[in-house]
Formats: sequence, C-alpha cells, structure tokens
Amino acid sequence: MAAATNRILTPSRAGEQFSDPAAAGVVIHEGTLVALSAAGYAVPATAAGGTVRGVAERSVDNTDGAAGDVPVPTCLGVFSFLAAGFTRADIGSLVYVVDNQTVAKTGAALAGVVVDVDGDYRVWVDIRPAAAVAATLAAAA
Repeated sequence: MAAATNRILTPSRAGEQFSDPAAAGVVIHEGTLVALSAAGYAVPATAAGGTVRGVAERSVDNTDGAAGDVPVPTCLGVFSFLAAGFTRADIGSLVYVVDNQTVAKTGAALAGVVVDVDGDYRVWVDIRPAAAVAATLAAAA
C-alpha cells in the first residue's frame, strides 16, 4: 500500500473495552479475570498462564458451544481482587493470577501492578497492559 498523500481519518478507540470469542466449553463469570488462550480465545484466567485480557463485563456460558460461538465483553482498568499477605510496601509491584478472582506476589501469569492495598485480603490491581509493561521495565532497571 502506498503512503497517504492527503489528510486521512484514522479510526481509533480508547482500548479499554474488548470483545473476544469464547473458547469452546467455557463458562466465564461477570467480574472475573479473563485471559486469552494460545489460540486467542477468551478463557477464565488461571495460574497456568495466558495473556490477561480484562475483567468480564457479563457472564458468558459457552459450555455447549464451539470456539467463537459467543463473544466475551471485557474491560481494562483498576480492579479489586482477592489476595493475601500484601502490605502498602507492595504498591507498584507486579502481581500474578492465582485463579479468576485471586492474585499473588509470584506466579506465571502476569495480572498487572498493585496500585493500592485494601486490608488483609484485597488489592487494587491495574490490569492495563501498559501498566504491566511499565512496571516490568522499572523492575528490570
């Protein structure tokens, strides 16, 4: 394709909401962490890995469906998740998926960055990819 030689209207979006096709045989509950499988389908987030895509905006049941039969609306932002053993000293640190509603200080599936700690059992996590990348770069420096 050739370079533009005139003004163009480039479509854009805020990048905070997505709709991904559900994997076959999954149930995703509203308000829980959603990941993308290696094939790019939405699945409940687990400690085993996958790219965290967002938090489900509504429940989706694709138990009897094929991959791609049902869309899963997700959104990015800062969310409160179950956690244990966090203190205010953990603000700014990376957190990892334990299951679709819980995060921990270690793991394989990156969930995001701690932005606040709410008592003994909840942390506020920024799951936007930019926040996770920025924290990773800062930790490596």
